[in-house]
Amino acid sequence: MKFIQDFNKTALIYEDKEISYKEVLQNVSAYSNLMDIEKGDRIAIFSENRPEYNYTFYATWNKKGINVPIDFMSTADEVAYIIDDCRPKYIFTSQNVSEVLNSAISKIEYKPQVYLFENLKEIPKAERSIEFVDQEDLNEVAVIIYTSGTTGNPKGVMLSYDNVLANIQCVNGQGIITLTDTTVAILPNHHVLPLQGSIMLPTFVGAKVVILKQISSEEILKAFQKYKATYMIGVPRLYNLFHNGIVSKINQNKVAKLLLKVSRSINSYKFGRKVFKKVQDNFGGHLQYCICGGAKLDPEVNRDFKAMGFEILEGYGMTETAPIITNSPPGKVKIGSVGLPYGDVKVKIVDDEILASGRIVMKGYYNKPEETAEILKDGWIHTGDTGYIDKDGYLYITGRKKEIIILPNGKNLNPEEIEKKVMSINPIVKEIGVFQKDDQLFAVIFPDFNRVQQEKIVNINETIKWEVIDKYNLSAAPYKRIFNFTVVHNELPKTRLGKIKRFTLSELVNKEKKEIQSAEIPQFQEYKFLEEYLKNVTKKDIFPDEHVELDLGLDSLDKVELQAQIERTFGFSMNNEDLSIHSTVRKLADFIKEKKTKIENEVMHWGKVLKEDVNFDVKSSTYMLKFLKFVTKPFFKTYIRIDAEGIENIPDQPVIIAPNHQSFMDGLLIANVLENKLLNKTYFFAKEKNIKSKISQFFAKNSNILVLNLNKDLKQTLQKIAAVIKKGNNMVIFPEGARSRDGKVMDFKKSFAILSKELNVPVIPVVIKGAYEKFSIGSKFPKPGKIQLKFLKPIYPENFDYDEITSLAQKQIESN
Repeated sequence: MKFIQDFNKTALIYEDKEISYKEVLQNVSAYSNLMDIEKGDRIAIFSENRPEYNYTFYATWNKKGINVPIDFMSTADEVAYIIDDCRPKYIFTSQNVSEVLNSAISKIEYKPQVYLFENLKEIPKAERSIEFVDQEDLNEVAVIIYTSGTTGNPKGVMLSYDNVLANIQCVNGQGIITLTDTTVAILPNHHVLPLQGSIMLPTFVGAKVVILKQISSEEILKAFQKYKATYMIGVPRLYNLFHNGIVSKINQNKVAKLLLKVSRSINSYKFGRKVFKKVQDNFGGHLQYCICGGAKLDPEVNRDFKAMGFEILEGYGMTETAPIITNSPPGKVKIGSVGLPYGDVKVKIVDDEILASGRIVMKGYYNKPEETAEILKDGWIHTGDTGYIDKDGYLYITGRKKEIIILPNGKNLNPEEIEKKVMSINPIVKEIGVFQKDDQLFAVIFPDFNRVQQEKIVNINETIKWEVIDKYNLSAAPYKRIFNFTVVHNELPKTRLGKIKRFTLSELVNKEKKEIQSAEIPQFQEYKFLEEYLKNVTKKDIFPDEHVELDLGLDSLDKVELQAQIERTFGFSMNNEDLSIHSTVRKLADFIKEKKTKIENEVMHWGKVLKEDVNFDVKSSTYMLKFLKFVTKPFFKTYIRIDAEGIENIPDQPVIIAPNHQSFMDGLLIANVLENKLLNKTYFFAKEKNIKSKISQFFAKNSNILVLNLNKDLKQTLQKIAAVIKKGNNMVIFPEGARSRDGKVMDFKKSFAILSKELNVPVIPVVIKGAYEKFSIGSKFPKPGKIQLKFLKPIYPENFDYDEITSLAQKQIESN
């Protein structure tokens, strides 16, 4: 069988230079002369994509050797493991990764001969070009590909020439890639999908391949436009990248946004190509097919591409099947499915697991007979993936069997399903990995820090907790709820094709912490001040690359205090955006060093902050609240009865009323038991995000409800509340900051305690019991019964600090 021959045309384009099939075969011949090997010897290629990669690959086959592609982004330890496992006679590499290779070889006893591509540029071409590369025995091992793996050390997958040929014949038989086609090699050749799609298949049929020296979305699009590429091979991450860029631009134009919606409903490739011709032109205007594999593609992404006239042929397979098990035939795509088996390939579902058989199935794992026996049974390969087959024979993937989490209650769940739902709630979550910890679901989250800065989010943890995790938990079945999460600085560990290495998640946080703590500590004055200040606040050691919120745990109040301290000590004002950009101790110290106008160690004091003049007109209007109180009075006397006691504990002076928070009706419950005279001078604090509609804004304006953005500017929020209290009014503040999700009291935040202490007004803790059960989250109608409100005796602030007031109020509520 001829795998490459002279088609009398251009085979490769690299750095704008065209290389003919004849030249490729001449170089294959020259590289063959470098190899003194016997049949079955291994030849490793450790390099980025480049023409020499192709020469080496076919030269190895020409000499009856076995190719071993190694991921050029591997670490020295990973490379050392592969070299020591397969013992290649030669390693062909490039200058870009030679240092890593040298380090790898130094770690093991085995020493292969190394050829550097840059040193082979001057080798003479063979006097006579070979006519083609063929292979007589198709059952011989052709290539060993080491899986990057999501569960530990990689395994060497032995693929035969017939495994490779079966895949080539599948695609070639469907006319997806022909002699006249051109593609751009985007993915690295060490993986079986691009190895097939960018080397073996194109040279088998005589197509043209453009090899990029630099991989970026900009360079890819330039190459598509210049060389009029007709097909593209990518993984979901690549299509997601293009999709996000295109759709974000479309959404900025109302007409384009409407056209995309219309095109989705029409569901026609031809219509999409006409309407979105400009998008088509960005990809060169000749792109016929987009081939996708390596992981599951989001159906919504596929639908949008179809609406723009692109046909994505999604397939399914694994390295062990070279790789195609199923593929979507042109013109017969079912979005959401990974297509149909082809040729002699058979697929069946056993205990939800996908099993496959046919010419595609590997010969086994190199040097690993036990692992081979575990995955190959009775001629069937056990993929480890779960799925189902519809009535038309199309395969659908539902998850990864090894990644299915089995909870103590026997419930099974797919973490990928949860991750997808969480990410759909809010784009602040860039990546999420869900795993089981202490018999509960735990999440590791990598936020989109650019979005955090753009939206001027002050408290990342709080935003993710309430705007993402809490919203997900409210809609999820109890056993699927995430009980805790941690936020990390860096992307989650993944395979080269974007699959999360789930087995590393539990160790990720500790690993990141160790790396942060090993950094060298700066010695300049501004850093030393900052280090000492933060040490006093957090009561723990400070490291330069720690995030002031994520690692040190500074909340909104702590950040306000930090900003005020910086202003008083260094003479310049620092806003929330500055703090968001300069988020680590080191970056913050460098910023201070650059901006400072003085150094005076003056202690920040909330009393001074709350005395500062603030442009805020305190208006009083309660007629809407009184009207609602009047209307709901029968309801609260019959269906739900309010039992209130201790109202006499409210002194005749401004106070802060601090109830625990059990339901969305808590404010109205408080209002219902206060006499109108007292209600006239009582204000309620509400978060701006909860008062969005015009009706709710009108109601708030005429109900003494103070609507403020706590997340945007906490300092100004507290100053405005202080202005209300200083006018002789009472203030109702829920210290938990959010309603309870399980009926239990959550930790109190100390904002109310600061106001109490600095304005010298007492706190009235209020116990609310029964509201959680009556107005449960998600219920359509309240349950009948009794709700208790108990106003406790005042806490006068004179003899307590902020933390003591906070703790005392919480303990009194919890004990009543």
